[in-house]
Amino acid sequence: SSLKRHQRTHTGERPYSCAQCGRSFSWSGDLKAHQRVHTGERPYCCAQCGRSFNQLGTLKTHQRLIHTGERPFVCAQCGKGFNQLGTLKTHQRIHTGERPFTCAHCGKSFSHALPSVLRVHQRTHAAERPFGCPQCGKGFGQRRYLQTHLRVHGGEKPFVCGHCGKGFRKACHLTTHQRVHTGERPFCCDQCGRSFGDPGNLKKHQRVHTGEKPFACAQCGKGFGVLGNLQKHQRVHTGEKPFSCGQCDKRFGHAWHLKSHQLVHAAGGAARPFRCSRCGRGFARADRLRTHAFVHTGERPFGCRLCGKGFGAPSSLRRHLRVHTGERPFGCRLCGKGFGAPSSLRRHLRAHPGGGVAASA
Repeated sequence: SSLKRHQRTHTGERPYSCAQCGRSFSWSGDLKAHQRVHTGERPYCCAQCGRSFNQLGTLKTHQRLIHTGERPFVCAQCGKGFNQLGTLKTHQRIHTGERPFTCAHCGKSFSHALPSVLRVHQRTHAAERPFGCPQCGKGFGQRRYLQTHLRVHGGEKPFVCGHCGKGFRKACHLTTHQRVHTGERPFCCDQCGRSFGDPGNLKKHQRVHTGEKPFACAQCGKGFGVLGNLQKHQRVHTGEKPFSCGQCDKRFGHAWHLKSHQLVHAAGGAARPFRCSRCGRGFARADRLRTHAFVHTGERPFGCRLCGKGFGAPSSLRRHLRVHTGERPFGCRLCGKGFGAPSSLRRHLRAHPGGGVAASA
């Protein structure tokens, strides 16, 4: 009866079990939806683009984000809209400061239920690490972890890619790398459909939707969605310039600044040995020349899998994808407004009160 089904909400009873993986559910409909994970069935098809999904809710989310742009779940505090209620609730913790996920060891709380965040934190409680590295002193709880770590010092990379010969210290790193060759992207964002070859990259991407910035600068409080971006930002405060030019004494805070600088030392275009036969333009890498050739042929081999539009360069495709995902990675440091392209940010800064100073800094 309807009452019995409702009571499972309170009792936690899950009488419907999956015969393939053992996972249990409170309602038969949820079990049927779950079984499509095993069968690969995708009965819900988008009438506009033909893409299919295994759940009706996922289809509706896709239609809102990709085709209609509808974001019906709006934050009452800042006005930001979301296409899923769960994402709105996660976002609201930025305003409320709520941290509902607690460490059982010390009581420290977290705002997101990301297993990786909690796992990293819990390592601080690991008391016994009897297997110590003789070279750097780092301790490990199991001998096999020490053996894997020793490859850092020895340079050993026993897991070799059969496609390109690149070596890796861990088998899992090889598995992730091989997706570069196969094109496999098994980790899919349930909000916009964008897929990734590495689960870590999916987690980073999902912060675009939630607005989460878990890595905060201790000196100025600025938040970042990726740890690497925080580390780069901190060089602004420390003045650290770890990238040094081998031809002069100049140092740089970022690797790409160093690469640009090294062209200054190139005599007679030696740093750009790959030349276009049509216009004579030189490039430092063969792949850059191949991409440039599309300017002359009109070929657009990099196609958007969401709308089919083609592009001559992968960077142009990446910029275009932000139209679909809503990603705005270039933020104004004066007002916080985000932009999808650096040129849009520069135009915004020129119109900003005091923007002339900010734009030239």
